[in-house]
Amino acid sequence: MSNEHLDLDHQERNQIAFDFKGYLFKVLNLWKFVLLCIGFALLIAYLINVRKQNVYKLSSLISVENDQNPFFTANTSISFNWGGVSNKVGKTITTLKTRTHNEKVVDSLQYFMDYLVEGKYRKVDIYKTSPFVIDLNLSGNQVLNYPIGIRFLDQSHFEVFTQFESSSRLSQRYDSKDMVPIDVPIGEFKKKFKIGDSIALPFLSGRLFLREEVKTVKPLSEYYIQFNSFDAIVNHYQARIIAQTFNANASSVLQLSLAGHNKSKIVDYLNTTAAILSRTELERKNLYASNTIKFIDSSLKAVNADLKDVNNEMNVFRKQNKVFNIDAEMAEVSSKLKELERQKEEERVKLDYLSLLETYLNTKTDYTNIAAPTSVGIDEPNILSSVRTITSLAIERQNMEYTTREGSDLFKDLDRRIEAEKQVLLETISSTKNTINTLINSINRNIANFESKLSGLPEDQQQYLRIQRKLDISQEAYNLYLAKRGEAAIVKAANISDITIVDEAKDIGGGKIGPNKSLNYMMGLMMGFFIPMFLIFIVFLLDTTIHGSDEIEQLSSIPILGLIGKYRYHNNLVVFEKPKSAVAESFRSIRSSLQFILNKTPKPGGRTIMVTSSVSGEGKTFTSINIATVYALSGKKTILLGLDLRKPKIFDDFELTNDYGMVNYFIDDLNFDDVVNKTHIENLSVVPAGPIPPNPSELLMSDRMEILVSNLRETYDIIILDTPPLGLVTDALELVKYADTTIFMVRLDYTKKGMLQLINAKYRGGEIKNISFVLNFYKHKTNHNYGYGYGYGYGYGYGYGVYGNAYHEDGKRSTWKKVTDFIKRI
Repeated sequence: MSNEHLDLDHQERNQIAFDFKGYLFKVLNLWKFVLLCIGFALLIAYLINVRKQNVYKLSSLISVENDQNPFFTANTSISFNWGGVSNKVGKTITTLKTRTHNEKVVDSLQYFMDYLVEGKYRKVDIYKTSPFVIDLNLSGNQVLNYPIGIRFLDQSHFEVFTQFESSSRLSQRYDSKDMVPIDVPIGEFKKKFKIGDSIALPFLSGRLFLREEVKTVKPLSEYYIQFNSFDAIVNHYQARIIAQTFNANASSVLQLSLAGHNKSKIVDYLNTTAAILSRTELERKNLYASNTIKFIDSSLKAVNADLKDVNNEMNVFRKQNKVFNIDAEMAEVSSKLKELERQKEEERVKLDYLSLLETYLNTKTDYTNIAAPTSVGIDEPNILSSVRTITSLAIERQNMEYTTREGSDLFKDLDRRIEAEKQVLLETISSTKNTINTLINSINRNIANFESKLSGLPEDQQQYLRIQRKLDISQEAYNLYLAKRGEAAIVKAANISDITIVDEAKDIGGGKIGPNKSLNYMMGLMMGFFIPMFLIFIVFLLDTTIHGSDEIEQLSSIPILGLIGKYRYHNNLVVFEKPKSAVAESFRSIRSSLQFILNKTPKPGGRTIMVTSSVSGEGKTFTSINIATVYALSGKKTILLGLDLRKPKIFDDFELTNDYGMVNYFIDDLNFDDVVNKTHIENLSVVPAGPIPPNPSELLMSDRMEILVSNLRETYDIIILDTPPLGLVTDALELVKYADTTIFMVRLDYTKKGMLQLINAKYRGGEIKNISFVLNFYKHKTNHNYGYGYGYGYGYGYGYGVYGNAYHEDGKRSTWKKVTDFIKRI
């Protein structure tokens, strides 16, 4: 293989490399398209910016302090710490994100109902600035996600209007949160009401009142209300409220922040969420005290009943018996007996409490309702510690239920700890009950001893002393319980929430965080630039058409003989009729290059030049006619043979007919001299193709063709062979052997790159020799800008059809083709 062919192979292998320079010129050529896309993208960004609602972000500060409970100590002093500030802060943040908490806030503010007014681009939320409020019937059906119009007719009447497109809509009852389908009237709906009257419609239930600060409303002014799904609104706020520590130096201070479109709504939500959080925390903190007060109240009720019974018994006894004077010795015995019975009652109360606590622990799973052991005088440290731990763990588990999935390892760990502590407490209760029972037995023995000393007194005196002791003990127990209850009530009243508001949310102007209009414009600029660049890149990758001479140099080592620009003219005789035109000068340049090639291989007689192309429409006939003309005008005796037997063209420009020609000579119908036509161009003879034969290839392969070329070399200086397209049929290959040099036409923006691979293969295989490219439709302003302006060129009355089919059909340009050609020219 020759070095030239090796170079050709190397270039074909390298053609897969990306042509960045070509891509850059493609972009420069389409700069108007890129600029248009950028302008369009900026316009979209502008429309987005003017339609987007402003987004605001406001915040508030709350403080989380230590949590203490007074009922885990013997003297009821407030000294027990529930866990510390840092743990409390974490729990508070968790609570703020729970669904239960946010449901309370949304329910409190009724954020499931929007007050709207028609704006320029959308309905605008007016919240507190609406002139009216709706007092909802929470048990009634409120249609979801559909605006209901409110039109004020005068200062005391309004009209509800709407228009439903279907007869069924979804509604919600906000007391139970049930969602139910309802039937609604189809089409336009209007109904008049008086302000303050009950509204009982299938889709709206409640009353409308003017706000207190509103004196008058504008007649015919229109507003809207819209109901939203309660769950959707709760999810919205639950996902968007943010709680975080204010700074490292104030770890017990939390900053609550929320973003939205209406600043008044943000302010109310932040302040309400803090207030509800504080109230809930206080309720939780007072839970133990409330349970203790309930226990004391139940005990007081029983003691009070006993006290009344003893009083009645004493009154009856006094009415029936005289009052006795008891001597000092018996009185002292009675006093000691009373003290023992009081001690016995105290221990019995403790025993009853422990029995109730034991039953509670064995039968219940919620351990947050345990009354304080100190309320009955139990100060056993182990019992106090265990009750404290169990209650604390139970409350922690209760808080976790809002955010943690049941069955989680966290629950299992807490349950194990509660169960372990419960078993310890049950064992402690059991041993304490045994101790109390032992003490009660001892007291009973002492009581029996003292009662034996009083047995010497008369029966009525013994009964009197017994009733008196019972009365005194009941009165002391009653006073004790009253004191305990008062103590619990005082502590409960003195309790304050561990969560306090440090800085309320407030609209003081500002707070705007969006939309980021500059960012939108920047994004629009980037999208407007990169999207067309990407589209041009895709088109460039998929483009298989040759656009410049440098592409040919990359794809093939076959030399470029000359360049022909685009020039619109009514026929193909440009060189003859426009000898001073740039295109005529191009053909003269090609003639000079051909002479250089032909002189390198001198031969006797005339020289043969074959003109071919890959497909029809690349300017093969136009080039053949004008090369023949330029040689004839230089004094060379020239003959142009129309060998494109399948689609003859060389006749009309010379005002000839195609009734006879080369076909007639090949079939021996006429002598060659009979088919030769002298033209009005000096030194130029033309032989048209003649009638289209059924076997063009066989005719060109006949011996008469070889004899003809041999004879013509003796008669003419230059023989031009206008052949069929090489890429569509094999006829041209039959004529290669008669050509001293071959011109292969390449039309820029038309010829496909794959066709060069075809001619490269034939050139590499030795089927074609002495071949050169001539570039048609060359753009003179730049060699590599893919349509960046046109220079000179040619044109003629008929055109070429669509690529392959053009060889078999007439080439009239369609309207679409004319439009696309016009777009290419701009």
